[in-house]
Amino acid sequence: MNAAPGGAETLTRIQGEVERAIQRSLKGIEYIASPSIAVGPTPKDVLYEQGTLHLYHYHPMSDEIYRIPILIVMATSNRGYILDLARGQSFVEFLLVRGYDVYLIDWSPPSAAEKTLRFEDYTQRFIPECVRRVHEDSGEEDLTIIGYCMGGVLSVMYAALHPEATLTNLVCFTTPIDFSQMELFAKWSDKRYFDVDRLVDATGNVPSELIFQSFDMLRPATRIAGQLQLWDNMWDENFVKSFRAFERWSTDTLPLAGEYFRQTIKELIWENRLFKNEMQVGGRVADLRNITAPIFHAMAEHDHIVPYAAAKPLLENVGSADKEEVVLKGGHVSLVAGANASKRLWPKLDAWLAGRSV
Repeated sequence: MNAAPGGAETLTRIQGEVERAIQRSLKGIEYIASPSIAVGPTPKDVLYEQGTLHLYHYHPMSDEIYRIPILIVMATSNRGYILDLARGQSFVEFLLVRGYDVYLIDWSPPSAAEKTLRFEDYTQRFIPECVRRVHEDSGEEDLTIIGYCMGGVLSVMYAALHPEATLTNLVCFTTPIDFSQMELFAKWSDKRYFDVDRLVDATGNVPSELIFQSFDMLRPATRIAGQLQLWDNMWDENFVKSFRAFERWSTDTLPLAGEYFRQTIKELIWENRLFKNEMQVGGRVADLRNITAPIFHAMAEHDHIVPYAAAKPLLENVGSADKEEVVLKGGHVSLVAGANASKRLWPKLDAWLAGRSV
């Protein structure tokens, strides 16, 4: 008896789905039982440590190195290994292969004694000391700073507060400036309902669970959708490896120093003082017009954490003549990390930075 028209194709499709279902089940068991995935593989040395602060210097990967070194400032709520997830998926590795000399400021959970850390500590003590050590280690007085998210905010504050510093280039990724446009954050931190003083006074350092939930609430269905996508692709080892690395990072949220968090809520989100050029840090005003170095700002089209409207005013308000804005497809994390970042953002930054790093 001959098979019905299309019968062979149908049988082949069914067999394929059965095989995928088997692979999903087997890989699912393997996924649950497997240890946490290793991250941050690029070799590096610890150049300096002080409490929550860690300054790393990565080993060069090119015979010819650009003269001007790069100092990356990571966001205070997240681990720096998002920029060095795995070989072939590492922004740091990309920079090293392209011939840049790379340093990175990373953070660990602040101790109980560090609950008093404020913007003053980050912008007038931590970053300046790291800048000094990079100058000393590299033998160069010029420097490029790259800041990611709140690391970008700290970098902008540092540049605005230290116009005398030899900052050659400033690069920002998804950096909020107009906090009135951070609408979802503004809603959950509404001063009518959110008692930040009581929270900080009671907890000291703000727990990582609260920080994680505040990000998670911005897109409450994302985690469920991600798990469904993982199940659909459980048979794909490369997808699973990448998913596990991103999942580990997304849940590895850091607590925040209490006074730093209090300042963020009151002075940035409630009063919007950085945008208004009214941000007082250690008796000095962080006036964005003081920033005159060439500046590159990259933003994501689908950023649910830092919307374009919140990030756009940076270039409009700095005093730099040489400035470039790029808006690329992707989200807050996929803009800077992963396969799409390696095709979109990283080459664009390299093209911009190469001629300004000699």
